[in-house]
Amino acid sequence: MLRTALLLCLHVILIWTIALGITFPAVAEDYNKAFLLGMDFSNQDLTDSSFTKANARKSNFSYSDLRGVSFFSANLEAANLEGANLTNATLDTARFTGANLKNAILEGAFAFNALFEGAIIEGADFTAVELRQDAQRLLCDMAAGKNPVTGRNTRDTLECDF
Repeated sequence: MLRTALLLCLHVILIWTIALGITFPAVAEDYNKAFLLGMDFSNQDLTDSSFTKANARKSNFSYSDLRGVSFFSANLEAANLEGANLTNATLDTARFTGANLKNAILEGAFAFNALFEGAIIEGADFTAVELRQDAQRLLCDMAAGKNPVTGRNTRDTLECDF
């Protein structure tokens, strides 16, 4: 009898949660050192997850919430990060060679030793991103566009005034 009442109560709570559209925060995942070649992580909430030293080459992270994510020393060659939110992410020593960062938000990210050769950065927001000077110059050479979410010009966020 008590078990039936408890199950009924849980069922009612579940129905009300769905009816009211209540969502629960995502649980951070650990993908450290994982082989993720070509995986689809698009449109997901991966807040605070860790991809440290992961091989995510050609993976799709488009339009995902990657705030606070660690991509430290990750291989993101040819990855799709279009429209992704990488605010306050750790990108140090990550490889974004040939990656698509179109309209991505990288505000406050730490990317001091990240590689961006051949990356697509149209509309990306690099506000307050820690970059090496040579990486900043490379990005400024290809910077164009305005981020549709923040309304900031890519060149302005990279401080390309030198």
